[in-house]
Amino acid sequence: MERVSGPCDPDPQARAWVEIDAQALAANTQAIRRYLGAQTELLAVIKADAYGHGAVTVAEVVLAHGATWLGVATLGEAIQLRRAGIEAPILLLSGVNTAAEVAALLYWRVEPTLAMGEQVFLFAQAAQSLGQTLPVHLDVDTGMSRLGIPWSQAADWVRLVYQTPGLRLASLYSHLATADDPDPQFVYTQQQRFEQVIQQVRRWGLPLPKLHLANSAGMLLDRQLHYDMVRVGLALYGYAPAPHLAGILPLQPVLQVRARITQIKDIAPGTGVSYGQRFIADRPMRLATVAIGYADGVPRALSQQLTALIGGRRVRQVGMITMDQLMLDVTEVPHAQVGQVVTLIGAEGDQRITAEDWARTLNTITWEVLCGFRHRLPRVLGKLPAPLVQEVS
Repeated sequence: MERVSGPCDPDPQARAWVEIDAQALAANTQAIRRYLGAQTELLAVIKADAYGHGAVTVAEVVLAHGATWLGVATLGEAIQLRRAGIEAPILLLSGVNTAAEVAALLYWRVEPTLAMGEQVFLFAQAAQSLGQTLPVHLDVDTGMSRLGIPWSQAADWVRLVYQTPGLRLASLYSHLATADDPDPQFVYTQQQRFEQVIQQVRRWGLPLPKLHLANSAGMLLDRQLHYDMVRVGLALYGYAPAPHLAGILPLQPVLQVRARITQIKDIAPGTGVSYGQRFIADRPMRLATVAIGYADGVPRALSQQLTALIGGRRVRQVGMITMDQLMLDVTEVPHAQVGQVVTLIGAEGDQRITAEDWARTLNTITWEVLCGFRHRLPRVLGKLPAPLVQEVS
């Protein structure tokens, strides 16, 4: 990842890019850390290339500002971090199913989720064959119905893990299904089920491992959901998971999307614009063609609903968004010129466009928008915070 200082124009030849505001990321991490109790650790969820922000860069920043664990979805994501020199504990949130994968986990020091009973024997046999002990994290299904041991059976599997050579129970956790819903009733149903597992383990006199339940929404909803660790993704990247959870922490969006104007032309009334001629000019117009499109992660469904910022002024997008380009009406921006930077997500002056705005227009979620920016767009690191002085990649 290229490093620059401030809102950036990184390369005169760059057509479009994603800018990562490292100061905002550091500030979000610190705000979350202050919100947690001293005994509650922060696991930064950086799966899906840190929600499109760049996993290695995000790991460097969040670990320097209060996170102590990292969470990923695939073994490949974990290996990428280890190869980059990241030494923090890594929790693999999805399951593995072969002895070769377990051997790789042990080699790269990645701690897996135990989500099915048969994994106990697979993990144990593979670890023992290598003369090692594998830390495992037991996922309790309290109502998500995705991965995990059913909560009514989970205590039995905790006991079995403790009795199985080659394994060490590192944590017991569950995932909240509705923590971003204004009605928290099912959240507390899930917590009660989680507590029943905990109480049964205690009754048997077994030591409790690390406990964690809350995602970003659960972390903001109720401190009683924090336990020994929280798993935070979206909030790190500057967004509240739901409107009723906004404002609890001073979160700042981290990701900005910028592109260049490649052509400007004047068109007459009655001229059609882009595929399908869905837009017809009703007056003399000045159009700017911008070098970014749906192949970069700007959804075609945003066509004629998108706005962008040029020099701090908001302009509308017209015609259908194409694979590599889109068109803006810059009639009221006489200073617009070829090569000028356009902001599609981010801030200019007192104007801001967010991934949340796009999600609202698309009737989807902010997570999907952030994860949608393709790697054809280089990630550029801006505003590097003082505590992190080494180059990142």
